[in-house]
Amino acid sequence: MKVSKMLFKTLREIPAEAEIASHQLMLRAGLMRKLASGVYSYLPLGLRSLHKVEQIIREEMDAAGAQELLMSAILPAEYYQESGRWDVFGPEMFRLKDRNDRDFCLGPTHEEIFTQTVKSEVSSYRQLPQTLYQIQTKYRDERRPRFGVMRSREFMMKDAYSFDRDEAGLDVSYQN
Repeated sequence: MKVSKMLFKTLREIPAEAEIASHQLMLRAGLMRKLASGVYSYLPLGLRSLHKVEQIIREEMDAAGAQELLMSAILPAEYYQESGRWDVFGPEMFRLKDRNDRDFCLGPTHEEIFTQTVKSEVSSYRQLPQTLYQIQTKYRDERRPRFGVMRSREFMMKDAYSFDRDEAGLDVSYQN
């Protein structure tokens, strides 16, 4: 596509809220625009850049023998309550209730969900080790969102988890 046909506009001035160089450059180059404090929309060039970074991550993770999953961003409270982290996260966790008054959250992280998945899917130690990852939108109600996408309320994150037979296996997985 010709640049003249693309949806983007560069900015001459550095936006006042942009504190760090990466945030300033992303806004000035027309990669993203601010919707609210800590909430951004990626414009076409920014989305293309994001997809390229994700593809590099996928290639590297796949080469290391990891398997990609995609977990839901809306997570039942039970898993976080069981781990004790429902209260630990405090006000940083976006919480919501469904129409049946069941508690849910927008995933700030997915350790509990990956652990539950492995618990239900792996039936023998012979299926280990497993390294699983996802590239998923995460949500955190940051007290003071700043630094562009570095401390925002909604952000893309690659999280990876390894499940091994023993601690020695964990060390090997960590080195990979």
